[in-house]
Amino acid sequence: MYRWCTDEVEPHDRFDYWREVRAKGLFGVTAELERERRADFFGEFSLSQVGNGALVELKASAYAVERSQTDIADAPGDSICVYQQLGGGGWFGGMRSGDFAIANGSFATSHTDLPYRTAPLGAAGFHLRILKIPVSGLAPQDKRMRELSPKPFDDPTLAPLLDACFADLGEAATDKCSLAALPLVQALGHLALIERGVVRPGSRRGQGALRTARLSLARRLIAHHLKDPDLAPTRVADLLGVSVRHLHMLFEDAERSFSQTVTDERLKQSRRLMQEAPERLIADVASACGFESLATYYRVFNAAYGMAPGDFRAQASAAR
Repeated sequence: MYRWCTDEVEPHDRFDYWREVRAKGLFGVTAELERERRADFFGEFSLSQVGNGALVELKASAYAVERSQTDIADAPGDSICVYQQLGGGGWFGGMRSGDFAIANGSFATSHTDLPYRTAPLGAAGFHLRILKIPVSGLAPQDKRMRELSPKPFDDPTLAPLLDACFADLGEAATDKCSLAALPLVQALGHLALIERGVVRPGSRRGQGALRTARLSLARRLIAHHLKDPDLAPTRVADLLGVSVRHLHMLFEDAERSFSQTVTDERLKQSRRLMQEAPERLIADVASACGFESLATYYRVFNAAYGMAPGDFRAQASAAR
């Protein structure tokens, strides 16, 4: 993962460097900002190669961005972009499909080699993620993929699936886990193509993308509801909007079953709690992680790690 921040440049040079080296040289866009506002400019981003795509998270104070025909000719990308708006909102314009605003937490998609203009809606500036996937890395090879001007996602049922995949992809990038990243990249790309009518939801690729995304969301729902000792497949299936049978089918191709995933997440959470608050009673830790009894917690913890919770806590404290 590559990270960069304008703090590395002298204040009077920050926007000029961002415009010429980062915006134009790295992202292939033209950046503009009134001269009197440039002294206060701030920008930072991270860039990760994930699977067969590139993931960027960008935060910057407000300025205007344009991807012009000249920019496209100088730096063609031939890729599909999936955008996730984080914080504030954004405006897109200058496209054949018309202007639109994208709210915090919303998603949009486009092909890289079509012109647009964009700017943040508020004074807070930009905060977004962009996943760029080469067209050659997605199937089918459909000419409509190169006709996708920027457009927000209209299907609200896709938003939680996209959010879960983006969150997992960010973790995979941090952990440098390329094997975990590839199916997430493909799922996000094909969900975008489902939204734009290029891939049918019932097709093999559409179903594969939905399975990957639903499994990602199911795991996050489990993590969110760990404290509930009665956490059961019916609860997660209802939250996911699928049948219990379908939920179990999602976990059939995963490393762990539903119940194994719940137990593993509870154990990992208990370890984090003991490391963060070593003075906390082990019984409180077990209860906070949804174990039905202290005896069950000791038995499961010892089976997983070959030691009692108290021994783990002592080791963690000694290592501080």
